[in-house]
Amino acid sequence: MKSGFVCVAGAPSVGKSTLVNAFVGEKVSIVSQKPGTTRNRINAILTSDDAQIIFVDTPGIHKPLHMIGKYLFKIAVSALEGNDLILFVISATRVGSADKTVAAKIKELRTPVIGVINKMDIANESYLKEARSIFDDLDAKNVFEISAIQNKGTGILLESIKSMLPEGPKYYPENIITDRPTAFMISEIIREKVFELTHEEIPYSSAVEIDQIEEDDKITKIYATIFVERDSQKGIVLGKGGKMIKEIGTLARKDIEYLLDNHVFLSLHVKVKTNWTEDEKMLGRMFREEIN
Repeated sequence: MKSGFVCVAGAPSVGKSTLVNAFVGEKVSIVSQKPGTTRNRINAILTSDDAQIIFVDTPGIHKPLHMIGKYLFKIAVSALEGNDLILFVISATRVGSADKTVAAKIKELRTPVIGVINKMDIANESYLKEARSIFDDLDAKNVFEISAIQNKGTGILLESIKSMLPEGPKYYPENIITDRPTAFMISEIIREKVFELTHEEIPYSSAVEIDQIEEDDKITKIYATIFVERDSQKGIVLGKGGKMIKEIGTLARKDIEYLLDNHVFLSLHVKVKTNWTEDEKMLGRMFREEIN
């Protein structure tokens, strides 16, 4: 049995979560076209007959500009340590200073590195050369050019990952695909729909907390709060006549029902928490597990 922890690292918006979901075959991490979607470290677990691979999905590493950015940077950098392997993902559509920041952090470690150039379906040749150059400088063991969204090249990449892992035990039961609790997964689904349906600063100024979950054999009742920073943002999330909040709830409920395999009643409320992205107390509560 091969087993081990594989950190999936990279700049924001390079497709790390899409790749993790492709490996596991389930939607464990939320995805969005907007950068900075992933906020927490999430372990996604792939178990086969001869291996168990724990993929550590992380926030994108980039220079933090706000208090929440400092928390995300700390989470992402700390997640690089203590792994058997690092998958360093760079997008073939854009290479910049954030990618070089990631490379510098990885270079400080002795962990073996596999280079992954993602989004080959829409690659830019000049950025492709830059990405290859970064991996050459890092002395990556292998470099794979893939399209995670099309699931192209991920199979051979997975085999390479498996070959580089040590012999080891199963860390989790076979039926577990993530170590995150149900309430966290539900809050992430709701937050994903906020990202999908709102624009400009709203996604980055929003957070979701689960207030209560009531379960029985026929239906699961979920009460959740979406936090925003200003009254004007609350109006946008609610929408005219409650249209936006209703659409967020409808899309989220479908995914939550798939997750729980049960009928779901979802009640969403919107509250203003002024400048919560700069609030140490709230951020400490949100990222308690990652920063302890």
